[in-house]
Amino acid sequence: MSNSVLKLQEVSISQNNNLILKEVNIDVKEGEFVYLIGKTGSGKSSLLKTLYGDLKLTNGSGSIVDMDLKKMKENDIPFLRRKLGVVFQDFKLMNELTINGNLEFVLKATGWKQKELIIDKIKAVLKKVSMHSKGHNYPYELSGGEQQRVAIARALLNDPQLILADEPTGNLDPQTSVEVMEVLLDLNKKGHTILMATHDYALILKYPSKTLKCEDSKVFEVVQRKN
Repeated sequence: MSNSVLKLQEVSISQNNNLILKEVNIDVKEGEFVYLIGKTGSGKSSLLKTLYGDLKLTNGSGSIVDMDLKKMKENDIPFLRRKLGVVFQDFKLMNELTINGNLEFVLKATGWKQKELIIDKIKAVLKKVSMHSKGHNYPYELSGGEQQRVAIARALLNDPQLILADEPTGNLDPQTSVEVMEVLLDLNKKGHTILMATHDYALILKYPSKTLKCEDSKVFEVVQRKN
């Protein structure tokens, strides 16, 4: 049986004293690809923020990448984020740095010091997303799809046990969305566990997988219909 990378039991999530989600029970196993769906305001972002330490877990119990969310203190959050890869909708790349510079910045910020190891790691992650020829470009010289590939590469830098992708195709056209989706699925086939929040139901139909839905303050698994 695969190990759980993420497990929440009877969790409630609140923001600014407003209850967003209640009685949340989630179990994501090593190697799974899981969609998280729901309307805007249904709690997807609040759930992801809890998982990467932006919102404190106060009710219920939860563990992610072998860390206890309930017991987590402020100074534990950097350690958590080294074990997670997070991909955002709006890329969050620094335009004043080249692609190599963006990735080097993250590695140095997470404790990497040896220049040769840094160079090798950057080459390896860019190759994984077919962006190895773009390291000397600046983000503004790339298309949206290329920038998102770089953002995925950045999420891979510290060999995360879990990748959290928050609407990674939200700013992309349908064709580019498919290309980015195929990058994520390829990573999943190579063993990466991925939890992806999305509004893009066309992608879910095209690439069906385990799906969790936020609705009416609850999170539940959607049973896939078989044709």
